[in-house]
Amino acid sequence: RRCPLCQELFASFCQIFSAFFSFLPKSRLTLPALCAKVIGTDPCCIPEDERRPPVPIYPNIYQTLLPGPIVELRGYLAACGLRGRLYAYLNCNGPTGTARDELAEGMLALALARGALTPGQPIVEAVSGPFATALTLAGQTAGHPVVLVMPEDAPAMRQESLLRLGAQILHTPAQAGPAGARAEAEAKAAEKGWFYMDWLRSDDNPTYHRRVTGPALVRSIAREGSSIVDSIVIGVGSGGTITGVGETVKAWTNDVRIVAVEPYESQALSGGLTGPHGIPDIGFGLVPGNYNAYVVDNIAAVTTADAARAAQRVLRTDAIPASPSAGAALHAAAQLIANGTSRSALAVFSGRQSIL
Repeated sequence: RRCPLCQELFASFCQIFSAFFSFLPKSRLTLPALCAKVIGTDPCCIPEDERRPPVPIYPNIYQTLLPGPIVELRGYLAACGLRGRLYAYLNCNGPTGTARDELAEGMLALALARGALTPGQPIVEAVSGPFATALTLAGQTAGHPVVLVMPEDAPAMRQESLLRLGAQILHTPAQAGPAGARAEAEAKAAEKGWFYMDWLRSDDNPTYHRRVTGPALVRSIAREGSSIVDSIVIGVGSGGTITGVGETVKAWTNDVRIVAVEPYESQALSGGLTGPHGIPDIGFGLVPGNYNAYVVDNIAAVTTADAARAAQRVLRTDAIPASPSAGAALHAAAQLIANGTSRSALAVFSGRQSIL
């Protein structure tokens, strides 16, 4: 005979078991459906106001790049012993790890929209740096052959990488320099009917930032009609970012200072001496045709060493793998806070470093 206590326990268990499954539909139940009912992950079990939107599906990688996130750099500010607010706009999430990715794709889209570029038309550009890689990838994904013109002494490893990505390379004499490459690119475009990007002088460059980057930043920093930052710090390479962002911000408010950053060793923007430096992506040794000096309030010169130190420090303090150009903007922004010029500054990070 069974123990009376055991009988009571068994009867109670059966009642609980029956009650537990009584709410399930009579139809055949799969294990995932049962789990959804038990742990409450079935969408129908979640109140409508608490449901998260579905993960978006994008038509291509470029649609995911902007707007980039803005991160407050509390660790870096504390490590520097500064009081105030310091932010970084991370504009470096594409394949090359630089802001050139979305710019290349955006300039192609603008050219297509106005009819200057036709579908499948070859593209030619005089460039050998990160924009060369970004343009090659953007052109290939959009169905445009890409021809790059560069001096014959351009780094061999970079040329090999571009060839592997599908670019065609044309050489010009080393002594002709970048100007010779630009002249050859323009001549080839006229001769063969190719589309010449001319990214250093084309208005498509700042126009992209007027339409995309600038409005994205304004939406992020605007609070009740005013700005949460009083300074925006941008490294100057082609000049498109600082022009497009500066014009957009100045059209909204005059209370935000626009600060241009160039290498201390090559001060073309401020009319100083130019020379070699170790901060890639900025300081081309000339004043770019796209650079609008009227929207720039200050020019900050940062040494290669200070840029590198800032990039390494923010990696340790805030886990952000900033490139030297981003480090230059960061150092300049921190200096504004240190000398009392700014209480809340935002540095635009246009590149990231590889830490693996």
